[in-house]
Amino acid sequence: MVISGHETAEESTDRRLQRGARSRRAVTRRAVEIASLDGLDGLSFGRLAEDLGVSKAGIQTLFRTKETLQLATVEAAQEAFVDAVVRPARDCAAGVARIRALVDGWIDYAARPLFPGGCFWGANLPIFDSRPGPVRDALRQQQRDWVAILATQFRLAAAAREIAPLNPEEAAFQVAAVLNAVNLALRLGDDDSVSMARHVVNGLLGAGTDSGIPPRTHRAGPRG
Repeated sequence: MVISGHETAEESTDRRLQRGARSRRAVTRRAVEIASLDGLDGLSFGRLAEDLGVSKAGIQTLFRTKETLQLATVEAAQEAFVDAVVRPARDCAAGVARIRALVDGWIDYAARPLFPGGCFWGANLPIFDSRPGPVRDALRQQQRDWVAILATQFRLAAAAREIAPLNPEEAAFQVAAVLNAVNLALRLGDDDSVSMARHVVNGLLGAGTDSGIPPRTHRAGPRG
């Protein structure tokens, strides 16, 4: 509420919070791009300030420490991944249809790519897998969450007798591993990896090489 042309203290605080939230989003968006190429270790307040044309002190005020910045970047990457891959698949029926949608979405995510360096976790898990701490824990949990999403759909597909009985956790592990291999192959210029990945997924779904659904044509984006 404005009284006599002046903002109340509450309105002034709200405006500051909104500006801070916008600034955080801008910083983490750029940080995700950098980390997909150079890893989370490649982040620095100075580099982000230079890239975004803002003060280093302003970014330090938002995040305080490099680890806090890294964790915020990991969270921002997950949000972007969910928006691009997981949420659209929810429009498909649970089970086989959703597995295919998740796989299609993941391949699009890596092949476009959503992030300049391809898969964010493909770039950062190899760096942090042997470095205990909050960043490793966050990356590990996100990877587990992704495999769990796949496992749930394999479990539902088996329960509905859409596919032969199988171990859903093992099937999800295989799909996740194959998709990680696709990301690496795309970064190295091997676009044939997409069709090979589809062949593996079709095998797990009991469809052999003929799924009845024509594969999408993907063109890999810039290599990281």
